[in-house]
Amino acid sequence: MHVMVDRERPPAGGPWRASPWLHREAERLYQPLSGCELRPGEPGHDEVRRLSESGATLEVLDEAQRGWLAEGWLEPVAADRSREHRLRYVSLETCSSCTQGCYFCPVGTAPRPTELMPTGLFESIVGQLVAHRATIEAVGLSNYNEPTFDRRFVDQVACLKEHGLPPAVLTNASNFTPDKVDAIVALGGLVYLGVNISTLDRERYRADRGKDHLPQVLAHLDYMKDKAVAETMALVVLGHQDEAHRREVEAIEARFAGSSFVVRPFDIMDRAGWLPLGRGPERPHRRLRGCDNMGSRPLEHLHITTAGKVVFCCEDYDEVHTVGDLTKQTVDEVLTGDEIARLRRWTYGLEDAPERFICRNCLFALAD
Repeated sequence: MHVMVDRERPPAGGPWRASPWLHREAERLYQPLSGCELRPGEPGHDEVRRLSESGATLEVLDEAQRGWLAEGWLEPVAADRSREHRLRYVSLETCSSCTQGCYFCPVGTAPRPTELMPTGLFESIVGQLVAHRATIEAVGLSNYNEPTFDRRFVDQVACLKEHGLPPAVLTNASNFTPDKVDAIVALGGLVYLGVNISTLDRERYRADRGKDHLPQVLAHLDYMKDKAVAETMALVVLGHQDEAHRREVEAIEARFAGSSFVVRPFDIMDRAGWLPLGRGPERPHRRLRGCDNMGSRPLEHLHITTAGKVVFCCEDYDEVHTVGDLTKQTVDEVLTGDEIARLRRWTYGLEDAPERFICRNCLFALAD
């Protein structure tokens, strides 16, 4: 992605540094605030990477470097961009209940009382998200809940579609009945459907999830497997990347071969230390420099609870880091507010975060 820049007018505000918001990945540099990326071999990649790694500054910019400034690779040393964002993903949880209690999810240990988001609040939030429609790639009706448990589920998908927003659903499919499938297809489908199914063994399924739902889940999946429920239809197979996990993935691939489903294995993670199992960092991160949990959670995501609270990250099950309240504030007020800006500076190392800050114990934190 490239941005037009006036190369005749010298930029003001130096000295300049590599933006602290950059993600230094092996295969690319990524700027979440602009969506720009630079790959090895492309003009500027090596120079920008060296500046980012060294922390060096530039007193004067040449023509090429002025282009880097416009694309967000450089910024004035004195700049504060912590109130900026580029919203790509929204988690809009409309009910707090889940139909299962999985051992790999906090709900299995600490289920929440049933609560429904008022329809008026839902519609207000959706209306505000329209302002970000150009960059939003998915609005998920899921967080730590089962979205199809909400009787308004189909109406909620319809509301998103009517506003030109791309609906996405993560589900265990226990309640995704044929009538709901038909209704979603009639609406034009979702942008993404992810179904969490970790085994085809009925006893293991019941032990993992606390409910004997596998027969009805498979019946629901068989009904939808060849229908246009979503642009992408994925069967998410969680496990520990061991031989047992590999066998489960192979069995599920064989069971749904030739269908519209793709099978995607994922590691079970410890959710920033909340769970006593799953993958996590070997030790707390000392120097934070960003987040790469399906993009940048601080800069590209918005997580809204059933009560209208906005939490900083989906891993924060206890809502320790709440950055706003949409019953009292607008979406844009939260996205540009003092609290989220402060936590962004912590996450990207612009300010030293407290020892117990959630990112220090997260597998997805970028750190030195």
